[in-house]
Amino acid sequence: EEDFEIIDKKQLPDAAELRDEEKAKPGETRWSAPILSLAKKASENLALSYGSALRSASLVGLVSKPDSSDGPAKTNTRCHTMEERANLMNMMKLSIKILIQSALSLGRTLDSDFPPLQQFFVVLEHCLKHGLKVKKTFIGQNKSFFGPLELVEKLCPEASDIATSVKNLPELKTAVGRGRAWLYLALMQKKLADYLKVLLDHKHLLSEFYEPDALMMEEEGAVIVGLLVGLNVIDANLCLKGEDLDSQVGVIDFSLYLKETQDSDGKQDGGITAVLDQKHYVEELNRHLSCTVADLQNKIDCLEKTNSKLQEELAAATDRIGSLQEEQQQLKQQNELIRERSEKSVEVTKEDTKVELDTYKQSRQGLDEMYSDVWKQLKEEKKIRLELEKELELQIGMKTEMEIAMKLLEKDTHEKQDTLVALRQQLEEVKAINLQMFHKSQNAECSLQQKTEAISSFEGKTNEMMSSMKQMEERLQQAEKARQAAEERCNKMKQELAGRLDSCRQQMAQLDSKCSTLEKELKSEKEQRQTLQKELHQEKDATALLKTELQQMEGLKKELRKLQDEKQQLKKVREEQEQALQEMGLHLSQSKLKMEDIKEVNKALKGHTWLKDDEATHCKQCKKEFSISRRKHHCRNCGDIFCNTCSSNELALPSYPKPVRVCDSCHTLLLQQCSSNSS
Repeated sequence: EEDFEIIDKKQLPDAAELRDEEKAKPGETRWSAPILSLAKKASENLALSYGSALRSASLVGLVSKPDSSDGPAKTNTRCHTMEERANLMNMMKLSIKILIQSALSLGRTLDSDFPPLQQFFVVLEHCLKHGLKVKKTFIGQNKSFFGPLELVEKLCPEASDIATSVKNLPELKTAVGRGRAWLYLALMQKKLADYLKVLLDHKHLLSEFYEPDALMMEEEGAVIVGLLVGLNVIDANLCLKGEDLDSQVGVIDFSLYLKETQDSDGKQDGGITAVLDQKHYVEELNRHLSCTVADLQNKIDCLEKTNSKLQEELAAATDRIGSLQEEQQQLKQQNELIRERSEKSVEVTKEDTKVELDTYKQSRQGLDEMYSDVWKQLKEEKKIRLELEKELELQIGMKTEMEIAMKLLEKDTHEKQDTLVALRQQLEEVKAINLQMFHKSQNAECSLQQKTEAISSFEGKTNEMMSSMKQMEERLQQAEKARQAAEERCNKMKQELAGRLDSCRQQMAQLDSKCSTLEKELKSEKEQRQTLQKELHQEKDATALLKTELQQMEGLKKELRKLQDEKQQLKKVREEQEQALQEMGLHLSQSKLKMEDIKEVNKALKGHTWLKDDEATHCKQCKKEFSISRRKHHCRNCGDIFCNTCSSNELALPSYPKPVRVCDSCHTLLLQQCSSNSS
């Protein structure tokens, strides 16, 4: 329970004196009608709390202890806490109402120096402190409302920004200062009512910090949270830097809630009620002052404890200084002994150095001889090095020539690829022509078989002409053999003998016509002997032509073999070129991938514009909202706006002589570009 200062009743003025003063000053300040009723209620509650304060003082020993049992004492304490909750809730209503009215009348954002806003934070701090449990630590007792506010970060992840910004403020050293800064930031974000509602929804967690009958654990807390929703209308811009939030004294100034109005009632007891209200107001001020005195006394006790600790440390330090002085004297004595020993050792070393000088002079002569030999070897090595450098230059020249030859080979490979493509097309065309020739030759063989059957049917009729026909048959067999041999050779040489097959077909057509004439001659027998003799002469000419064609076919065979050898060589060359092309394709694919990466980087780096400060409300990378603690920073490469964590990197750009601020994405892209250029 809080301590109260008891005021002597003799110091208070009488009712008659107050009436005289009212008559002397008729135009003085008076209470307004709506606030008068609230002030009356507050005065009654304060009177009751004053009685309970006297009882608590009697328990401490300031006033004589009345005789009462435990039951009434408990009921009195409950009534006292209920009255305190009601008073705080009424004060909260008044402060919120006056704050909203004054803010709307001003029509601008509120600063931290605005008096109604300051009084609102004082009243809210008293509401949060009501019923707090005292935590004992090794320093002393700790009673701060920042503990429950830290739970909001766990229950509502959106409040993590407030917690981090409060912890990062170096000026705040106490829990009270951190709690006040937290309330300032929550009001600026217009989420104070939401965060406190989250706390009230988890009362099982608040029970660790508050008593069961505290304001935040009862219904009054929910009412206050509902009233705080109206503050979303207000725009506040509170600067936390430069303000001493740790040492501010939270005293409620009731003068803000008093107004100058004319009293409609002309009753005489109006002045007495005003005096009583002022009396209760003074008592409330006295109570708050006593609370501040108690806080100051606690601070003084802490300072005294720290002072005593410092004095103990000072005494220990003086003892250490004395021991160090004694050690210093001992060290001086040891230094004198070491000097004496060193002087003796110096004399011994002088004698040793003389002996060493003699040996050094003797060894110097041998070293000079060794030096001359080494110098000669060094000259020889220099000559060898010059020769090696010349060879290196020759190798470098050879390397450049090899590179030029490689480039020429690449050009040759491209040309050979083109020729290979043309040769493949020609091969496909030749294959199609060969298929056509094969089908035509099959048709010719079928017709020949039919003709041989017709000739065999006419053998009986040609017995008389056997002598002449035998010669013709032999010639025909030779012609057939030649034709078969020619067909076999044509199958092998189908690529180059397409034109010659046409001539053979013409000859076959002539033979067909001859066979038809022979059939007619067989029928006419003797009458056509003369015509047969003429045809025999013609066939002799044809056989001579066939012989010449056979010779030509043998030449074509040789040419075919040569072409086959050339084809095998071309196949080997083609395989080698395909391997080379595969390797070149791998290199080309790698280079294409690198070019695509570079193009993407260039696309990402091009087309950026400098974004204005008014256009950005959130960080482009982490999407967090900008605030007083989270500042805006431009990326000097892409022009977008980021927070400090997302743009903490620095790099040297072509347009800036010194390293400048760059965002994380541009930093990685620029590093990749530098690594690719270096490789």
